[in-house]
Formats: sequence, structure tokens, C-alpha cells
Amino acid sequence: MLKPTQLILGLAIFVPTLFQTSAQGQAAPQIPITTIVTVLGPKFTDPPPIAKEDVTVFSGKTKLDVVDWVPAQGENGAPQLAILVDNSANLFRTGVELLNELAGFVTSQSKGTQVGVFYAFGGTVQVASPFSTNHEAAAMALRMPDGSRAANSPTVFNSLTDLVNHHWESAGTGREVLLISSGADGMNRGPSSPYVQGTIEDIQRAGVVVYAIYFNGGVFDQSMSGEIAQGNLRELTQESGGYNLFDGVSMPMSYSSYLRQLQTALRHQYRLTFDIAPIGKAKGELREIKIRTEQHHVDLKYPKQVFVPGTAK
Repeated sequence: MLKPTQLILGLAIFVPTLFQTSAQGQAAPQIPITTIVTVLGPKFTDPPPIAKEDVTVFSGKTKLDVVDWVPAQGENGAPQLAILVDNSANLFRTGVELLNELAGFVTSQSKGTQVGVFYAFGGTVQVASPFSTNHEAAAMALRMPDGSRAANSPTVFNSLTDLVNHHWESAGTGREVLLISSGADGMNRGPSSPYVQGTIEDIQRAGVVVYAIYFNGGVFDQSMSGEIAQGNLRELTQESGGYNLFDGVSMPMSYSSYLRQLQTALRHQYRLTFDIAPIGKAKGELREIKIRTEQHHVDLKYPKQVFVPGTAK
């Protein structure tokens, strides 16, 4: 028979162990986050098949559970695609060819893809054609931008933010933007514009992927301003999970090859869902992620940060 002192000692050892085991059994709450991942082979070629088991996701040093990995086409939901043209762009060299090629690109989209046409103007957007599966109507809404006749737009990046936040209600599918602009920021011409950074955060919060075609009509050419402007587009597209489709100083006679690259990217996208611990902040936060695969010769494009909602208090 145990003596009272032995019984008390045994309980002192057992009770903390019991609580510790119980606490370990209760996993931290997780919430699902879905983002778009583009998978391509070298130089915009078709990639090998990628399965859910081939993909790993990290937040910092923490490996996250991959919940789902499905193609972002067909029955899983065709994307919404916005064509955003800087209305102050000077297209006097090859503008007509670009518009004709854009029209062909729009009409070649899959039947379920909703296409909208917008013009960046004065820090906002003008809706030329709302999102619709009527691709012929969207193509007909394309026009030459006003160029130097237009009022100076403070920054095309404010217009992109306006499009995402005020003219685009999410349909629960992928949201993509093709931005045609010089990338110049009239409100801050330095290499680290707060307006560019603000727009990047806005599109990451909204889960929008941006592709860009640099077009300036020869205004900048080989200048420091041109390099900074192109740097803005590179940063914007890379941070959102898209591609900067043209990166050069001499305007090409045709943009068809760049639009084919975009079409290839849109065909090879996946909707990735993973579990992540919510943040204690009520408004949530942007959190950095890294996505890896064991497959060789594969390029993964994804947003560098995703928005994680906060927990209600």
C-alpha cells in the first residue's frame, strides 16, 4: 500500500505530464490559403507533369501541409484576365501592330476566360470593356492610347491599384493582368518608389498575378530613367508571380512572340492550396513563402508573399 507521501509525489509527476501530453495533442489552428503557381520548362517550353507530391511549401523554416494542387483551367475555373494599357503611352512606332496582335491574343482565349480591357488614366482606370467571355467585344474595345495628348498620369501603379481594389470583384478564380506601360512612375522617379511598393502589396493581398510588356515608343531608350522604369516592371511582375515579357531598349517590330509566351504561361498554371497558421493581428498580414519541387528543369513562378487573414478577437 502506498504511503501518503508516495501518492502525493506520484501525482506531482503525473499531472504535469498529463497536461503536457494534452497540449501536444492539440495542433495549432490552421487556415487554407490558395495561390496561383505557373510551371514552365526552360525558355517557356511545356513542363513535365507535376503532381501534388512533387511540391513543397515553406514559410520561413516551417514546412507547410499541401492540401490541393489542381490545374487552373477547365472545370477548376478559367482565369479572369485584365488588359491594362497606360493611356499616356506613346505607341507611335509599332502601336498599330501591337493592338492587332493584342486583339488576336484576346480572341484566342479559352471560352471560359473572362477578359476586360482598361486604360490607366490619372491614377484611376477607364473601363473600355468590362470582364466578359465575349472576346470579340473585348478585342474591339482596344484602341490606341492618347499618348502625349493625354493628361499626365501621376503613376500607372496607382491605376493598377485602383483596378484591383475598385473595379474587380473576385469570382473565386485566378486573376491576371497584362500591363502595357513604360513602367515610369511620375510621382517618384527614383529606384525605390513607395508607390510601386504600395501597389505590389495591394496586388499580393488581392492574389493578382501581373505580366508586363515594356512599351515607351522610344521615349527613354538607353537612359537611367528607362532602366529604372523597366526595373519597376521587373519588380512588380516578379513579386506577384508573373513575368516581365519584354526587357529591352529597342522596340521590336512585333510582340507576337511575347504574347505567345503569356499564352503558354496561362496554359500551365495550378491552383495551390496549403495550410498555414493565422496571425494574431486582426487585419492579417502578408507572409513570405517559398515553393519548391524535386522536378528538374522546371521554373516555378508564384507570389513572393501571400495574404494571411488575422484571427478575430
